[in-house]
Amino acid sequence: MSEEPRVESAAERAFKRRFGGKDKGRDKRDDYALDLFREASAHLDDARRVNGILRELGKLYNPMTNAPIVPLEVRRRVMERLEAADRAAAQALLDECRRLYAPVHGDDGASWKVSQD
Repeated sequence: MSEEPRVESAAERAFKRRFGGKDKGRDKRDDYALDLFREASAHLDDARRVNGILRELGKLYNPMTNAPIVPLEVRRRVMERLEAADRAAAQALLDECRRLYAPVHGDDGASWKVSQD
């Protein structure tokens, strides 16, 4: 019987970063918004959860675009894709928002992978 790998929520990761725990000495590039993107990508089958995550990302500011990390219109489009069961299109929209927020050199366009830690 194969168990699906557990994805740590963004809130759990933020708590650990703030208060230490076993992740003491963590990467200084850890970012709550990137944790939220990871969590949304891992739970695309749960539209209600993704909507809440996107709402949170809409409250956060992206200085690169001088706008929210996930604008309301993008959130609506992602939710429309999820309601239409088009997870690939929803993931593509999330990936584009993530790239605008945190561009990565050599980004091959691959979506977030679920970590197995």
